Amino acid sequence: MDTVRQGILTRDEMESRRLEAAKDLQKGFSQSQVARKFGVSRTTASRWCRALNGNGIEGLRKRRAPGRPSRLKPDQLRVVAEIHHAGPRAAGFDSDTWTTVRFAEAIFARFAVRYDPDHVGRIMQRLGLRERMRTPRPADETVYGSRYSPNTVLSRDEISPTVA
Repeated sequence: MDTVRQGILTRDEMESRRLEAAKDLQKGFSQSQVARKFGVSRTTASRWCRALNGNGIEGLRKRRAPGRPSRLKPDQLRVVAEIHHAGPRAAGFDSDTWTTVRFAEAIFARFAVRYDPDHVGRIMQRLGLRERMRTPRPADETVYGSRYSPNTVLSRDEISPTVA
């Protein structure tokens, strides 16, 4: 594995990557070289090295996943992705825009599994169905209040003259 393919790895793939990295660390590769080769941070490579030195190969094997098991099986998650790709109209909604509330309703209608809309957003993100978007604030937008006087109205230039 020269480079890691882009995307989300399964737990088995992550374990395989750690075990391959362990072989390289045992061959004398530096942590930085391992980090570059496997597309991880140097901190992660360092953690793998500590686990390898402390517990051997067993320290890098996968463990039981923490948290509650998913209520949808992997094949159901594939169907969820198909529902998303088919669009909201195919799921019975009157517009072409998915919202997390609508998507949660579509999942409930299909599988009788109720999810909070916030969690549905995380499911959509994990499945690659939406990108997390952050809208930048315009430079000329007025910022209300300050830490010292909540009624003060400050412009961006007054907050930091170096910000253009």
